[in-house]
Amino acid sequence: FGHEKGAFTGAHRKKPGKFEFANEGTIFLDEIGDVPQSLQAKLLQVLQDGEFARIGGNEIKVDVRVIAATNKNLEKDVAAGTFREDLFYRLNVVIITMPSLRERKEDIPVLTEFLLHKYCQTYNKDYRPVSKETMDRFMAYSWPGNVRELENIVKRIIVLGSEKIELSGQTVESNTIEP
Repeated sequence: FGHEKGAFTGAHRKKPGKFEFANEGTIFLDEIGDVPQSLQAKLLQVLQDGEFARIGGNEIKVDVRVIAATNKNLEKDVAAGTFREDLFYRLNVVIITMPSLRERKEDIPVLTEFLLHKYCQTYNKDYRPVSKETMDRFMAYSWPGNVRELENIVKRIIVLGSEKIELSGQTVESNTIEP
């Protein structure tokens, strides 16, 4: 939510908050299910009234579209008392359920190719597809870390120039990608 200059020790200048930056646009609240209840109350106020105050400042009015994501079952968290019911219903306008990577194995080759191209360009490496053995291993793996885990493994393959990777305690090695 930001702060005003002099609001506390070390506040040498005014700092706008994320909602202020997102005014008349969209803000993405990732892992909303992990937000502490003290922050949930502040988020609810912004969502209900479109107003908040920087630390040491006056109320600021914003018009923000909110997209929130979580890997938790918020209905269960509401029932358990760990997520505010009023915030849940404020956020619960449209639900888009994204299945985990293990539930959409057909996306693995496409995502792998996309990530290979992206990170070969980022790290200034020549593009080479992964070996059939590596792709077979990718397809058989359960991906508990979801797409982020796949992304990290692809980065590792590119940076190290080797397909020697460990999935579920088993090492897969192929050298189709050269340093």
